[in-house]
Amino acid sequence: MANVDTGAELDEEDGAEAAEAAGKKKKLIMVAAAALVGALVIGGGASYMFGMFDGAPVRNATQGSEMVEPEVPPARDVVFYDLPEVTVNLAATGRATYLKVQISLEVADNDMIDQIEPFLPRVLDAFQVYLRELRPSDLEGSAGLFRLKEELLRRINTAVYPARVDGVLFKEILVQ
Repeated sequence: MANVDTGAELDEEDGAEAAEAAGKKKKLIMVAAAALVGALVIGGGASYMFGMFDGAPVRNATQGSEMVEPEVPPARDVVFYDLPEVTVNLAATGRATYLKVQISLEVADNDMIDQIEPFLPRVLDAFQVYLRELRPSDLEGSAGLFRLKEELLRRINTAVYPARVDGVLFKEILVQ
């Protein structure tokens, strides 16, 4: 007897080949899409790194093709006032640990300094009391120094109210 293929067997083979071809086509489309997305990400990152998005003049829609520079807010004038150096022993068990800190206050103008100076003993007292409560572990890392700065700012603004201090800046900080 001769080997004769029936129509059912041919349909199954054609269907398998068609499914395989469709799978390859989908895979090719997925790879092409991933390559396109990757190229866009790399191109955007390179554009950002080379400063193509920084400071570009903006077209003014009301004046046609005329170029205008984006508005930059004016620089704020500030005045810095140096506090006396503060040295305290920290709350530590065992060996004595000391904190030496030099602080500068950022204020809006010289009039604000005139309002703060009469309250300077109150400010230094608030600093001394708070700093003596600290443990050396409280000052570890940038997060510890940030919390210290924020707490000192809160305490000084409480002490000099209604005057206002905009920032506490560390000129020197030493834990020994």
